[in-house]
Amino acid sequence: MVTLDNLTVSYQQHAALHHISGRFEAGSLTAVVGPNGAGKSTLLKSIMGLAPIDAGSIAVSVPRERIAYLPQLVEIDRGFPIDVVDCVQLGFWGQCKAWGSITPRMAQRTSEALCEVGLEGFDRRAVGSLSVGQLQRVLFARLMVQDADLILLDEPFNAIDARTTAALIALVHKWHAGRRTIVAVLHDDQQVRAHFPDTLLIARELIGWGSTASVLTQGAVHRARAMAEAWDESADYCHSHSHSKPLGRASA
Repeated sequence: MVTLDNLTVSYQQHAALHHISGRFEAGSLTAVVGPNGAGKSTLLKSIMGLAPIDAGSIAVSVPRERIAYLPQLVEIDRGFPIDVVDCVQLGFWGQCKAWGSITPRMAQRTSEALCEVGLEGFDRRAVGSLSVGQLQRVLFARLMVQDADLILLDEPFNAIDARTTAALIALVHKWHAGRRTIVAVLHDDQQVRAHFPDTLLIARELIGWGSTASVLTQGAVHRARAMAEAWDESADYCHSHSHSKPLGRASA
């Protein structure tokens, strides 16, 4: 579904991702893990085309409208004046574009999605009045109506209650059973081991990519943490053979 080839992304001349290569197979369910600042969110933004690539390439086997992206909750403007039903129906944007209208079938699908996430009757509630868990349920309902082949989730279970987390994880498993490709940035290793068969472990550089049991070993996790502790934003620049701009690297 997604192929990374020597992917390098930098911010202000320091590498956020450094020579990452590998593949997210079609129908896979993969957790992206690593220490703070490891480049996990940057990876998802790169796949979406929201972060400029300095070197290497990303190949995605589906068109942009078949990709769904859920950013971290902290990046969402909860003060925007929109109600629940309109927020969910933004998931139909790729089908009706700016001047299209919501069909009766789309309206029905919206109601079904809200019911499935446990928010029936919330249609005209303002998004800004919702709890964090309720908002995340709304955003998952929007993903449901979008009906994408590739789903990218950035810390989807962060700062929400256990009941909501369990309900949303159940939805992720349902999507996976439907052969959708799901990539989720997570920080809870126990959650990853329990629910995600594949894992990508990064610390700006690739540490491991494969089955969760083979990647989330004590040695690999310690190596990622050690690399994070060694990062030095004032380190000498590293020059990619395919790129002329200087890129920061971890100090030895």
